[in-house]
Amino acid sequence: MISSPSGGGKSTIARHLLEARDDVTYSVSATTRARRPAEVDGRHYHFLDPAEFERRVRAGEFVESAEYGGYRYGTLRGEVERGLSAGKHVVLDIDVAGARQVRKLYPDSVHVFVLPPSAAVLVQRLRNRSTEETEDIGRRMEIAAHELEAAAEYDYVVVNDDFVEAVAHVAAILDAEARRVGRLPNLSEVIANLRRDLAGMIKTKE
Repeated sequence: MISSPSGGGKSTIARHLLEARDDVTYSVSATTRARRPAEVDGRHYHFLDPAEFERRVRAGEFVESAEYGGYRYGTLRGEVERGLSAGKHVVLDIDVAGARQVRKLYPDSVHVFVLPPSAAVLVQRLRNRSTEETEDIGRRMEIAAHELEAAAEYDYVVVNDDFVEAVAHVAAILDAEARRVGRLPNLSEVIANLRRDLAGMIKTKE
């Protein structure tokens, strides 16, 4: 899971991981906010009206859901299971509240918090978004200040100063976590085979 304050760069990092790696799939979130001109339904978000969103929540179709800036966002269980069934790393781009919910359902999930290099850079990134009104920017700044307090809950923190470097850091975390002993289901079999082969070689030399 990748989280950050709005403008921190989590969505862009997740998108670049998806483009660069065949072993990664991106879980497209659902939202009740309006689609922006450059966005494609099903690619950037699953755009749902509030009634449909609530229906799916009640049906248990969401792994997590939360309200952010007056809109609802959530991760569909089907999106996650589709990626896991394909044997891929599923990247979730979600906020702090959503990450807490997912952590309960998937306790072995990996959480990365992306920090901006400075408050000034974060505000400038928000202003560079043509879709953001002045009042909306101020509201997002207040939310960001609150979300930053949750960084200590995460497994890793990556500072998004140089974008290429930030993507590389997240990719390195993914690779390292994939090699944890607890994530290697056939490790005992591999070790047993090595020990058997070594035992045979030792006997041959005696």
